[in-house]
Amino acid sequence: MNWYSWEHIKPKGDRIMWMIIMTLMVWGLLAVYSSTGALAWKKQGGSTEFYLLQQLFYLSIGFFVMLFTHSVHYSFYLKISKLLMYLSYLLLFLTIFFGSNINDAQRWLRIPFIGITFQTSDFAKVALILYLARELAIRQEDIKDFKKGFMPILLHVGFTCLLIAPSNLSTSLVLFSTCMVIMFIGRVSVKHIFYVGAPVLLVLGLFVLLVLNTPDKYLKGMGRVSTWKHRIENFSKQSTNPDATYQNDHAKIAIATGGLTGKGPGGSIERNYLPHAYSDFIYSVITEEYGLIGAIIIMGLYLLFMYRAFRIVLKSPKAFGALLAIGLSFAFVIQALIHMAISVNLVPNTGLTLPLISKGGTSIIITSFAFGLIMSVSRYVEKDEPEELEPLAA
Repeated sequence: MNWYSWEHIKPKGDRIMWMIIMTLMVWGLLAVYSSTGALAWKKQGGSTEFYLLQQLFYLSIGFFVMLFTHSVHYSFYLKISKLLMYLSYLLLFLTIFFGSNINDAQRWLRIPFIGITFQTSDFAKVALILYLARELAIRQEDIKDFKKGFMPILLHVGFTCLLIAPSNLSTSLVLFSTCMVIMFIGRVSVKHIFYVGAPVLLVLGLFVLLVLNTPDKYLKGMGRVSTWKHRIENFSKQSTNPDATYQNDHAKIAIATGGLTGKGPGGSIERNYLPHAYSDFIYSVITEEYGLIGAIIIMGLYLLFMYRAFRIVLKSPKAFGALLAIGLSFAFVIQALIHMAISVNLVPNTGLTLPLISKGGTSIIITSFAFGLIMSVSRYVEKDEPEELEPLAA
């Protein structure tokens, strides 16, 4: 088989999902070009085309990664899922001790000799969901058993989330919640999920109360705990800092002034005031430029992608493909919805980006790899998986 022929790697599978992916990439390219004007003046002497070409470069690499990944039968990824899981542990440990501190967060690891940084939590998220799909698939006979079926899976989920939490609590919590949903779909007992979820929620609630009632001077030297406190205070309007709600205020101004049809591509004003308008608040810029109609279309594209993923689950004859497609789709759609909720101040600012749209480098490539996995399931859904895997149906 010639792995490098266009006939083999050309897009196959669900055409609507491919159209959604391409639409998000193109829309993201336009949005990044529009929202990086202020950044270009600060760092590139006004060369706004620099970030356009940079984003186009990473999107192009991401697209070819997606094409190649989807051309390989998804059962292959089952075989390497353990390796990717343990590799993610190594990367997360290296980040904790040797990671680059950017914007007061030690989430990035610098690749030696190249100088490129990437968020190891992005890779760990994909690796964990891939491993989770594998374990749920091969443990279907014992999945209702707490010790044999549930605990071995939970240990990996908890360990990964704990490694991510110190530098990126929001990603850790979203990933943990996503894994609980995947376990529910994978026929794990609701009782077992409750036994774990309820204590986690209780401890989290007590932690938030403790942090909110602890003076800032006692939080020094405790990593990002002070940042978490300020974000919660800003969201709940308890902060005494007059500039505390600066980001959220300008995000809401962008949305409010966009109206129904928006100001047109490149017409955003708030992009010049919003910090990280090209990543954390790019949905606000899109809404200002394309209006409520554009904002609804963007949301609709993610939800439609999720719906098409559910259709893959219904077609998939075995558990692994179904869990892999729905797990990764759910993770990225939930991330997108939380990003949108931050823009309208429904939840505290967490720094989550909009998948395939926000400015990025290695994050786009890793995200593209994940979407390639989904499209691999879509492409080969009619083919049998390894015989040892049992159907998802009860």
